[in-house]
Amino acid sequence: MDEVKIIPCLDIKDGRVVKGVNFVNLRDARDPVEAAQAYCKEGADELVFLDIFATVQARKTRLDWVKKVRDVVTVPFAVGGGISSIEDMQALIDIGVDKVSINTSAVRQPELVSEAAKKFGSERLVVAIDGRKNSLESDLPRLEVVVRSGDEPTGMDVVGWSRQVENLGAGSILLTSKDADGTKDGYDLEMTKTVAEAVAVPVIASGGAGKLQHLVDAVKIGKASAVLAASIFHFGEISIPQAKKYLQEAGIPVRL
Repeated sequence: MDEVKIIPCLDIKDGRVVKGVNFVNLRDARDPVEAAQAYCKEGADELVFLDIFATVQARKTRLDWVKKVRDVVTVPFAVGGGISSIEDMQALIDIGVDKVSINTSAVRQPELVSEAAKKFGSERLVVAIDGRKNSLESDLPRLEVVVRSGDEPTGMDVVGWSRQVENLGAGSILLTSKDADGTKDGYDLEMTKTVAEAVAVPVIASGGAGKLQHLVDAVKIGKASAVLAASIFHFGEISIPQAKKYLQEAGIPVRL
């Protein structure tokens, strides 16, 4: 097994880190620059910055917010939100962003995934997929892709879409369960495992981390290559060193 990455996520609204439950009821968490500095010092393997209202507000990523964080980050840094063209990606890469993450725009323009992979390399391209569970009685897919910050159902199957973006050139998949997001009840292990077993690229588990065992479960049961979390880190419930120590004691390799 390769080293499993611990990735704090900065969801940004109005220039501040926020956190909600099921993508709504957002509350202020902390200053993004202060958070980024702290997480890098603690040993985060990567950092994800999501301008979560950019797409909903039909605007581009706020480069000024990104720059402030980029200036203090010392680990690989991925940015998403409001990215809908190669030009948007280039603007981020030009200011030092290591990876770009696309979600709604990938669903709207699948060709953007292949174009970005060709231009920047798959290793710099993350496709974020937000999913929700539907009832077995529903005509919709059991695991359905949602876009626009989870507001818009697509009727697309999460697993089928994961395979498609892999074939188009995505270097990794950031998989978030809308149902589990912010609940602290654990990752959606069914969704994570189903996707991880369907693709060969790394799958980053996201949505629902509330205790240390959840991180282990995401790897051992969900087959995730990395675990992303927000609430537990932002509000000081678990530190990154604690998380790494726990994973290591569970037999999961991490970078110390």
